[in-house]
This record gives sequence, structure tokens and C-alpha cells, in this order.
Amino acid sequence: MQFIPANIRGPLFMIVSTGSYLVNDTMMKLATTGLPPYEVLFLRGVAATLWGVPLLFMLGYGRQIPLLFERKVLRRNLCELAAILCYVVALANMQIADSTALGQITPLLMLVGSSILFGEKIGAARMALIGLGFIGALMVAQPTMQGISVYALLALGNAALAAARDLAGRKVGAEVPGMIVAISAVVVVLIGSGIAHLVSEQWTMPEGRHLLLIAGAGLFLIFGHFFIFMAYRVGPTSAVAPFYYCFTVWAVISGLLVFGQFPNALAVCGILLVVGSGLAIVSLDERRRRLTVVA
Repeated sequence: MQFIPANIRGPLFMIVSTGSYLVNDTMMKLATTGLPPYEVLFLRGVAATLWGVPLLFMLGYGRQIPLLFERKVLRRNLCELAAILCYVVALANMQIADSTALGQITPLLMLVGSSILFGEKIGAARMALIGLGFIGALMVAQPTMQGISVYALLALGNAALAAARDLAGRKVGAEVPGMIVAISAVVVVLIGSGIAHLVSEQWTMPEGRHLLLIAGAGLFLIFGHFFIFMAYRVGPTSAVAPFYYCFTVWAVISGLLVFGQFPNALAVCGILLVVGSGLAIVSLDERRRRLTVVA
């Protein structure tokens, strides 16, 4: 990864992460037709584990497998479990635009948390660009906010827990490989979703298409976990967090390619605003880096 310029590694990893998560979500949405949501989560966890454990050995991390259950790693991934359990229930009972829109507060919560916990300076220009990105994300999601209820609170809970997950991830030691953290998240969610399924759902026998979709979702889930963890490891929160809004851009692409849903003019303007604010933040960081070098 050394060939990637240092100032764009974090944003690039976040873009790849949100894209991977969106492919996973698309396959999950297709798989939940005919299957209970927690059962799909459980089966996805099984698939991701079957992908991930051999990958750990291929990468030479076999001796570091005990780090899957290291205290700080588990703290991060328990937040991931709580977030995904909230999200699945909210998504099943709200319009996807509404749950997506509520999830866009995650970068803002990340920035506030980083400022309080790690003393990161944000700056007025960066805050303005982040605000523009947030507005752009809402323009893409176009929430109706109909039927706001406890499920909206769960969607907000998902956003807060996702921010807590990424803040906790920053405290994981540098000696813990990113792939270890990713597979640990898979295992923790596998166990948690299995318990949730046993408590609240009846088992439904999956069809072949379900298993193929879930297998694909499990693979992309690993990359999503890995790259979002690495994004915050290699880049400052203020530079990385705004690119979380790319999730809405990937969602539009998925809707167009998979579900035949064409974005309207407002969504296109929102995409341009998200992309423009992200590029402006990268440009701002590069300018500050050059001024620091000259000084």
C-alpha cells in the first residue's frame, strides 16, 4: 500500500469500504426475500467465516488468531454487533431512504468524538465541507420521514453505535492486523445474530439462490470491515469520516444497476455535492501538508 500517496489512503480506503458494504447490503436485500433477517445475518456470518479463516492463514496470521478475542478488538466489534442488530430491525420496518438518511449522522458523531477523545482539530472550513456532504447525502436519500417511531430511534442507534465502533477501533493497538479485526467482527456478529435468530425467529430452509447471494455477501463483508478499520488507522478522522457519505452514492449505483431505479435530478445534484465536498477536503489536506513541509 506504500505506492498510494499518504494523504489519500484513508479517504480511498473509506470509499472502497462503503462500496464493499453496499455490495454486501445489495446481496443481503436480495437474500432476505423469503428468509428472516436474523437468519440471513447468521448465514452470512457463517459464509464470511468460511471465507475469512483460510484467508488469515494465507496471509500468515495463523499465530495471531488469539487476537480475535483481544479486549479492545472485542470492544470495537461488540459495538458492531449492536449496530447491525439495530439496523436490521430498522431497515425491515422503515423505508430504506429514511434509515439511510438517519445513518448519515455517523461521520458527524465521529468528528465530535475524535475532537473530545483524541483532541483532533476540525477547523471551520472542514466543518463547512462536511456539512455540505451531509446535505448532499440527504439529497440522495430523499427521506420521507413517514411513520417515525421506535424504528427511527433504532436507526439513530445504529448511527451512534457505528461511530462508537470506529472510535473504539482507533484504540486497537498497531500490532493487531486489520484483517484480524475484520474476522473478529464477523465472528462476533455470527454469534450474536445466531442468538437473536433462536430467540425471535423460526428457521426457514434457504434455497440455492439464497446461499449464493449470502456467500457473496460474506466475502464483501470482510472487505468492508477491513477497509473501514484501516481507513481510520491510516488517516485522521476529519479527513476520512466525510467519505462515509459515499455510501449514498454507491446506493444510487446499486439501485440503477440491480433494481433499475434511476436517480432523479435532486439525487444527481446530491451526488455531485458529496463528491465535490470530498475532493475539496482532500485538496485542503494536501495544501496544509505542503505548507507544513515548506515551513
